[in-house]
Parts: sequence; structure tokens; C-alpha cells
Amino acid sequence: MPRSYPAEFRHKVLDLVEIGRLILQIAHDLGISEQTIYVWRRQHLIDTGRLPGPTSEDQAELVVARRRIAERDCCMIR
Repeated sequence: MPRSYPAEFRHKVLDLVEIGRLILQIAHDLGISEQTIYVWRRQHLIDTGRLPGPTSEDQAELVVARRRIAERDCCMIR
């Protein structure tokens, strides 16, 4: 299972990216993968409207809806 990082840590990492620090260097200094930073940056750009795609809020709503559907389907089988 992927490691989870606190939101504050992710924001600080993205602040470093925004000021021009190299992702390779940030990843090395903080001991996290470059890919993780790229994923965070892409989602941040989506959340701020700079890239198209489902926002974090949209994704959270989908998780809730899928859980509700799975629970309903489970109860209907019984």
C-alpha cells in the first residue's frame, strides 16, 4: 500500500516546486519519489483550474458514491 503523507507536507513540497526547486533535488532531499511529487503537482494544477480533470473534491464524491453503490448491491444480494 502506498505511503500517505500529511496535507501540510504535500503543500510544503509543492511550494518548493512553485519557487523553482528541481523535483529531482526535492525528492532526494526529502526521501520521497519524484513520481509522487509529479502526481501531487498535477492534482494541484487540476484543483486550481490550470489543468482539466477531476478535482480532489470530485474524486472524494466518487469514492462516497461508489461505496454507497457497493453497499446497496451487497444488501440486494442477501
